[in-house]
Amino acid sequence: MMATSAENSTAATGGGHPPPSSQLRSTRGDPHRWLILGVICLAQLTVLLDNTVLNVAIPSLTRELDASTSDIQWMINAYSLVQSGLLLTAGSSADRYGRKKMLAAGLVLFGAGSLVAGLAQSTGQLIAARAGMGVGGAFLMTTTLAVVVQIFDDTERVRAIGLWATVNSLGFAAGPLIGGVMLDHFWWGAIFLINIPVAVIGLIAVLALVPESKNPLGDRPDLVGALLSTVGMTGVVYAIISGPQHGWTSAHVGFSALVGLVVLAAFVVWELRIPYPMLDMHFFRNQQFTGAVAGAILVAFGMGGSLFLLTQHLQFVLGYEALEAGLRTAPMALTVVALNLTGVGARILPKLGTPATIATGMSCLAAGLAAIALLGGDSYGGMLLGLVVMGAGISVAMPAMANAIMSAIPPEKAGVGAGVNGTLAEFGNGLGVAVLGAVLNSRFAALVSVSAASLPAALAAAKSGAERERIADAFSSGLETSQLVGAVAVLVGGLLAAALLRRAERADSAVKDAA
Repeated sequence: MMATSAENSTAATGGGHPPPSSQLRSTRGDPHRWLILGVICLAQLTVLLDNTVLNVAIPSLTRELDASTSDIQWMINAYSLVQSGLLLTAGSSADRYGRKKMLAAGLVLFGAGSLVAGLAQSTGQLIAARAGMGVGGAFLMTTTLAVVVQIFDDTERVRAIGLWATVNSLGFAAGPLIGGVMLDHFWWGAIFLINIPVAVIGLIAVLALVPESKNPLGDRPDLVGALLSTVGMTGVVYAIISGPQHGWTSAHVGFSALVGLVVLAAFVVWELRIPYPMLDMHFFRNQQFTGAVAGAILVAFGMGGSLFLLTQHLQFVLGYEALEAGLRTAPMALTVVALNLTGVGARILPKLGTPATIATGMSCLAAGLAAIALLGGDSYGGMLLGLVVMGAGISVAMPAMANAIMSAIPPEKAGVGAGVNGTLAEFGNGLGVAVLGAVLNSRFAALVSVSAASLPAALAAAKSGAERERIADAFSSGLETSQLVGAVAVLVGGLLAAALLRRAERADSAVKDAA
């Protein structure tokens, strides 16, 4: 792997004396490392559940808080918007001030936000509480992966990252189910208050078990970079979130996207010019890092876009209710959980190598998308096959790519690496929804001439049974086309990422042979 030694780390961050190896890796091989992994995965699971569980509570919130559609959207988006905008800043803060400290702070903020949310008496209070939870979530999402990198050595890290990645899928699968059970027995605030005992247990365990680690070089804080990255990411993510509501070509979305992109460009220029950058842009010269980045974006692209399309397919075409549709997407997540718990990806990686492992996983992900498009149009059986194949691909590719990203970044910058990994996931998810959603809408509009903005509205406006059938068929055709476009994008991108990683390995080998 490139750029993993202390010497390479120093070169990548602008020179100076390399920190002693013991300082960077003193926590590796911790005797409690698997117990620590369980603790931080529990903390992360709470954050991920909160991304999905709120969707189930929308009817209760609408009824009991008299929440409007706009209120509901901000309840959901305030959390993801704040979390996405702060990921890089949170990772950089963890590297500078200590990952254990930031992990504990994240649990405190998340627990306090959950308490306020559970006791909220108005929509404004709940939106503010969700934003506060997003701050805690950003610290948790970055520090958990950074701690994994610190406490596991090269022989165990891939399996540990695989288990860490499993939590993402478990949170997706369990969120709607846990939310439904809680709402059947308690009022809506219980879905937030259940986070508090988990946060307390996690905080006690973190303080007792997790070793402290941070960048021993003690770089100066990059406050301007933190501000620019937060504003830029928030602008871009807000444009992606609001695109389906306001229209991708609207001035509202265009202005937000433009501001975000301009500020991110300013962030890149600033990071290139200062001696103590929050995110060293020279990492992108590393072909291993660039290849893993491309693959990570496209895995998230395939997952985010396909799930956006799948929920519509299940509800509008196959006729399932919202909770039923959510449960029927669970086989993909459960496949990821099962394969990562059994260590399949960790065993494949040493045998095939990183490039071939990523190519294999991405090919399976593309094949699953294609199977859903071609076999899942009329029944759930074909869709189930595609979901299982997609899950297998994700379980193989995702840990390998996360490991490649973290291995290409110096150990003392592990928090920033985790921030990059989380930011890529957010960006890829949003990009998948935007691009595949646009393909669906374009195909649908080309097949039928309707003025309605959604399929339910178009069906309601239909004047005959034959017209409704023609509209439904057009929507199904649009879904098939968009899923196939996603499959091709994931396959080509996966092969490109594998090629970049192969070139990086060859270049690394040539340097070692010359030495």
